[in-house]
Amino acid sequence: MKDILSRANRDVLQQFAWSKVLLAFYYDGTLAPIVGDPDRAQMRPSTRRLLLELAARYPCVVISGRSRPDVRGCLHGIPLRQIVGNHGIEPWQGTLPLMDEVSCCAPVLGRCLAAWQGVRIENKAYSISVHYRHSREKKKALAAILESAARLGAVRVIGGKQVVNILPEGAPHKGMALERERERLGCDTALYVGDDTTDEDVFSLDQPGRLLGIRVAPKRASHASYFVRNQLAVDELLSLLVGLRTEMARAVRS
Repeated sequence: MKDILSRANRDVLQQFAWSKVLLAFYYDGTLAPIVGDPDRAQMRPSTRRLLLELAARYPCVVISGRSRPDVRGCLHGIPLRQIVGNHGIEPWQGTLPLMDEVSCCAPVLGRCLAAWQGVRIENKAYSISVHYRHSREKKKALAAILESAARLGAVRVIGGKQVVNILPEGAPHKGMALERERERLGCDTALYVGDDTTDEDVFSLDQPGRLLGIRVAPKRASHASYFVRNQLAVDELLSLLVGLRTEMARAVRS
């Protein structure tokens, strides 16, 4: 992985910024810092200001693991072209069967994990997130969650930062969502920034020259080609993207 903010890689970022590009971002851990209580996660004022500037210059979307109404509340007032929820599932045609599958899974998990203090089950209608950040026995809690998920049958289980995500098998994922939005908005290229395990569904797309995948914090096992060093550096990336598009506008006028 290479640092996208290094001078050596500035040309790569410029090529995408000057193309007909879609900018897409994950929310928690990317636009907003990770916090102990996800309900309190919010962008820094500087990030909000920069995202407003970006949305005025580029088509921008957010693809979140949260439910769509939840993440929409976090992004109020920012003119995004789309907000995608549930790891790529919302909005998507024909999702009612997925909701039925999730509604069957939730009670099973509730019974299996009822005795575990600090474990919280979040039913997001189209997927389930089981949080264990507040458990005092995290390793044992994680093992219990995975054992419970194994009883659900055909589901996709994806780990995260002290959370286990459970999605219907075959449900649309973030990579599919990004492609859908890129095509819908008529963009030739896409730049995606994320830090979650589910963001690998984007990073693993085989689209050299058309997709720039940037991970927040380098990770050897990631399919992302580039990284920014931490969540604070996301502001630096957003500022650079604003500047590059401003430079392009000046070049066109001259």
